[in-house]
Amino acid sequence: MTRASPSSSNKGTSTAAARLPGTTSCGGRGGESSATRRRTSSRLRCRRSGGRWAHGGGAPARAVGGRGIRCRPPRTLIRSAYAQAVSFDFASVFESVADALPDRVALVRGDRRHTWGEFDDRSARLAGALSELGLGPDSKVASYLYNSNEYVEGLQATFKMRGVPVNVNYRYLEDELAYLLDNSDAEVVLFHGSLAEQVDAVRGRLPRLKAAVQVDDGSPHLDGALTYEELIADTKPMERIDRSGDDYLFLYTGGTTGMPKGVMWRQEDLFWSLAEGVYPLVGLPLPERPADCGPTARQSAEQGLPPVVHLPASPLMHGTGQFTTFQSMFLGGTIVTLESRSFDPDELWRVVARERVTNMAIVGDAFAKPMLRALEDAEARGEPYDISSVALMISSGVIWSAPVKQAFMERQPMICYDSLGSSEGVGFANSISVPGAETKTAKFAIGPHAKVLTDEGREVEPGSEEIGLLAVGGRIPAGYYKDPEKSAETFRELAGHRWSVPGDYATVAADNTITLLGRGSVSINSGGEKIYPEEVEEAVKHHPAVADSVVVGVPDERFGEAVTAVVSLRPGASASEDDIMGAVEASGLARFKRPRHVVMVDDVPRAPNGKADYKWAQTTAVDRLAT
Repeated sequence: MTRASPSSSNKGTSTAAARLPGTTSCGGRGGESSATRRRTSSRLRCRRSGGRWAHGGGAPARAVGGRGIRCRPPRTLIRSAYAQAVSFDFASVFESVADALPDRVALVRGDRRHTWGEFDDRSARLAGALSELGLGPDSKVASYLYNSNEYVEGLQATFKMRGVPVNVNYRYLEDELAYLLDNSDAEVVLFHGSLAEQVDAVRGRLPRLKAAVQVDDGSPHLDGALTYEELIADTKPMERIDRSGDDYLFLYTGGTTGMPKGVMWRQEDLFWSLAEGVYPLVGLPLPERPADCGPTARQSAEQGLPPVVHLPASPLMHGTGQFTTFQSMFLGGTIVTLESRSFDPDELWRVVARERVTNMAIVGDAFAKPMLRALEDAEARGEPYDISSVALMISSGVIWSAPVKQAFMERQPMICYDSLGSSEGVGFANSISVPGAETKTAKFAIGPHAKVLTDEGREVEPGSEEIGLLAVGGRIPAGYYKDPEKSAETFRELAGHRWSVPGDYATVAADNTITLLGRGSVSINSGGEKIYPEEVEEAVKHHPAVADSVVVGVPDERFGEAVTAVVSLRPGASASEDDIMGAVEASGLARFKRPRHVVMVDDVPRAPNGKADYKWAQTTAVDRLAT
C-alpha cells in the first residue's frame, strides 16, 4: 500500500489554509546548511559485509520503499489562529529554550546530568552524524530504547535535521521489530545494547536500514553497529537550519488488534495540541513564534514559579510519556528518567525525593496502585518517602480509580490530572481532582474540541443515556502511515468536519460530563446487550483486596457471551468469588453487566503502557472455566 496522504484538509480547524514559510514539496534539501550535505566520512562507514550499513547501501534516502515516491508530497497546511503565519517545529522550540536557559539542568538519569546547553550541543552533534550518514528531511530514525537521556537527545537530533522520529516498543521481539522498522522505512535505529540480539536478528531483512547506533548499557557491542557516544564526541554540531511545522513525528501504536500502526503527527499540530494545555495552566502567554518559547520559559522563573522537574514513569516509547515530556520541556523543565528496566515504585519514590520531582506521568492504576503500596509499606516501616515536592500527577491510557487518587492527595496536596487521550488525538477529555473536593472515576469533562457522536455524525444529547463514540477535532493527525483503509476508519469526515475517532464509547450526562465505557473492539455482547469492560473492571476493583482485573466475554450457550472477571489480589490479601461479586453489587453496576464468573490469577499482565492483554485474559478464562 502507498502512504496515506497527509494533505487532507482539517475542517475542524476554522481558519484558512495556507502554506507555511520554509516548506518544501519535493525530495530536495531546500533550506539545509552545507553541514547536512556533507559526504559520509570514513569514520562512519560500516565494515559489515555487503555495505548495507554504510551510506548508500540501502534504498535511496529520498525514496519510500525504493518506489520513487516523493518524500515530501505537496500538502495543504492549516494555519491556526494561534500560529498565524509562523511555523512551529519542536527543534526550534527546544533550541530557543536552550538559548534562554543554557545552565538549567535538562536531563537526569542516575548520576548523569546534562544542562540545556549541553543537551542542545549533544543533540546537534548527533544530528550532524545522522546527516553524514546520508539522512535528511523525511528520513526516519527509530528509537528502540528504554527511558533515558539518549531517548530525548535522539528525538531532538532527529527534529534538528528534519527527520521523522519513530518510536519502537522495547518489548518487541524479532517479527514485530522487523515489521515496524520496515513499515516505517527506518534508515537508522538507535538501540540499547541489551536489545542487540533482536537488532542483529532483523537487520539482514531491512534493506533500507543504513546504520544501527548502540547506546552503551554495559552489554557487549554488536558487530557492525556504530557507538552513540563516539558519534557525539567525533562529530561537529550540525548548524541550525530552517525547518517547517509540516515536518512529522510518527507514533506507532499497537491498539487492540493487528500489527502496530504509525500515527502521523505534523509537528505544528502536535505542538499546539500540547501547548494550549500548558502555557495557560501556569499563567503564561502562548508563544507567537518558536523564538518566544525560551524567553517565555525564562519568564516563568522570573515570576517566581518553581522549575518543573518531570519524571515520566510511563515509557517514552508511548504517547503519555513522550507528550508530557514535551510539555515540561516547553517550560524549560528538567526530565528525570529511572534507571530500572521494569517499573520499580520504590526506585521512583527515592528519585522523587532526591531530585525534588514536581510532576509525574503514569498510566492509571497499573502504575498508581504499586506506587501507593510502596508508600504504605514505607510508612509501615517507619521510613516514609519524602513526596513533598510533588505538585502534579498526570495519568492517561488506563482507568485511575478515585480511591487511589484520594490516597495520594491525603499524603500530599497535589493535583491528580486524569487525561483522556490516545496516540490518535489529544484533548478528548480530562478529570481534575484536587484535595478536599469530590473525586470520581471514569467521569471526565469533555475537551473544547471534542464531542460524543453517533455513527451518523449526530452529536449525542446530554442526559439522553445514548451511547456514542468519543471524537476530537481541530488539530489531529494526518492518518496512519501507509494505511489509507485504517486511516479512513479512524480519521473520519462527519457532519462536515474531520474527526479522530479511535473507537472509545461514552455517554454524556446532563451536566455535559462524560462517562467512559471502553473500546468497542473489546466489548462484550451478552444476551443482546453491549457491555464495555472498563466500567465492569472499575466495579470489580471496589473490593480492597483486588490488585487488578481484566473483564472479558467467554462463550455462553444462553447469552452468547458471559461477563467474566479475571482477577489478581494484593499480596497477602484474600477474597472469594462471592466477596468480589458482593463488591460489584455494592458499586451499583447494573445487574446484566455484573460478572457471571470470577477467575483468580497470580498476576494480570499489562504492557509497559499499562494496557491490558484482553486476548490473554480471554484464553485464560476459557481454559480455567473448562476445567
